[in-house]
Amino acid sequence: MWLCMAVILLTAADVHAAPGLQAVTVTTNPDGSQDYTMTLQVLAIMTALSLLPAFIMMMTSFTRIIIVLSILRQAIGLQQSPSNQILIGVALFLSMFIMAPVFEEINEKALQPYLNEEMTSLEAFEQAKQPMRAFMLSQTRVKDLETFVELGDYQGQFDGPEDVPMNVLIPAFVTSELKTAFQIGFMLFIPFLILDLVVASILMAMGMMMLSPMIVSLPFKLMLFVLVDGWNLIFGTLATSFGMG
Repeated sequence: MWLCMAVILLTAADVHAAPGLQAVTVTTNPDGSQDYTMTLQVLAIMTALSLLPAFIMMMTSFTRIIIVLSILRQAIGLQQSPSNQILIGVALFLSMFIMAPVFEEINEKALQPYLNEEMTSLEAFEQAKQPMRAFMLSQTRVKDLETFVELGDYQGQFDGPEDVPMNVLIPAFVTSELKTAFQIGFMLFIPFLILDLVVASILMAMGMMMLSPMIVSLPFKLMLFVLVDGWNLIFGTLATSFGMG
């Protein structure tokens, strides 16, 4: 919710210098008919809202969580359970839980002062950007930052990572998130892979080569995941990987 408001503040910053700008302009023609014209401000806000899903996926913890959950489903051997809708819903609400401190800071430092007319939209956007920048910097590897600084030909222009602009920080953050997600997914895959190998070896020793090891190992993998309280471990690991707890 607060990220949505931050995006709206960004789009409103360009038109803040024109107070009293109306959303819809009504023009009466000589024949008595009326024409309705939508202003650029409303068009900019609608465009920003259409880009909101991309902001949620790329600038929060959502990317890491959804990739880890997808790899986990593949490692267990389940193709459609949990369904994609459930995985996305779990990833979304877990992201809201992890990002709650960041959103609260945006609310206190940017959204509420802006709604109380204590600062302009541009000032509010600058204040809202700082917590998101701090979160992304804390999860971004220096190597990934250096890569995009070199690709953008920004060498020698920044004193430290805190001076890197958002157009460099965001792709570096996404790259780091992808790497971290695959590292966690690799660690999750190993125990299930070992169980598949054990079952396959037993079936081959018994001469049951026509029976798929996946069919036999699936109940054992489900039982193992339930016995170790897998969902609790997965969600706890994902939350602590972002510095919570």
